[in-house]
Amino acid sequence: MPVISLIEQLTNSPVPPGSNLLVEYDPTSQWINASLSMAAEWLRTAGSIGYYSIAKPPESARSQLKRFGIDAERLEAEGRLTIYDLYTCQLGQKSKEKHALESLKVSDLSIWLSRALKSASPDPNLLWIVDSFSPITRFNDEKSFIEWVLTRVVPYASGEQSIGIWGVLLGVHSDQVYKQLEASSDAVLQFKVEQSGEEVKNLIRITYMRNLRFNSMWHSLKIAENFEITLEK
Repeated sequence: MPVISLIEQLTNSPVPPGSNLLVEYDPTSQWINASLSMAAEWLRTAGSIGYYSIAKPPESARSQLKRFGIDAERLEAEGRLTIYDLYTCQLGQKSKEKHALESLKVSDLSIWLSRALKSASPDPNLLWIVDSFSPITRFNDEKSFIEWVLTRVVPYASGEQSIGIWGVLLGVHSDQVYKQLEASSDAVLQFKVEQSGEEVKNLIRITYMRNLRFNSMWHSLKIAENFEITLEK
C-alpha cells in the first residue's frame, strides 16, 4: 500500500482516500522539498502521483525527483507520474510541457477541474500534490479564490477517492482565507523554520486531523545531501 512519508509517520493509521490535507508553510521552510520527498516515497511504494507545479517550474520538480532516485521520464510514460505546469503561464509564456494550463483565472481553472472530474475514476492509489495555491491569488480576488477551492478543489479528492495535499504560503493572505481553508480541510499541517541559538531548525507538525489520531508536537526535519526530507530520529 502506498505510503505518505512524514505525515503518516505522525498518525496512528493511513490517511483515508477522499481526504484533503492543507499545508501552511513559511517561505523559507522545507515544504517544497518535503512535497517532492512525499511524492518520491509514494511512487516507491507503488502509488501514482499528480504533481502541480505552481510556485516552481515543472522541470525543477522533475529534476529533484531524479535526485531522489526516481526515474521520472519512465514513470511519466507509464502514467504513474503526471507533472502539471501551472507556472509558465504566470510568465506570459507558452509551456512546452504535455500537461499545462494557460491561465490561472479561477473561471478557467474551474472548467479544467470540472472536465477532469468528469473523466476521473476512483483511484485510492493516486496522491496529488500542489506545491502552492498562493500564486493563484495574484490573478484573482480572495473571494473568487476561496469559492473555487470550496466548490472545485475540495470535491475533487472525494469525487475520485484520491488524496490531495495542497500548500499555502503563510503571511500573504487574509486571516479569513486561512480560516476558510482550514475549515474545509481534513487535516492541517505546518512547516516552519526556527532559530535555535546559532542553528536553524526545520520543523513540521500536524495541528488538526479529522478522524485520525496524530502526534501534534513539532518534529525536526532532516535534510539529506540530495535534499530529500525525512523526520529526524
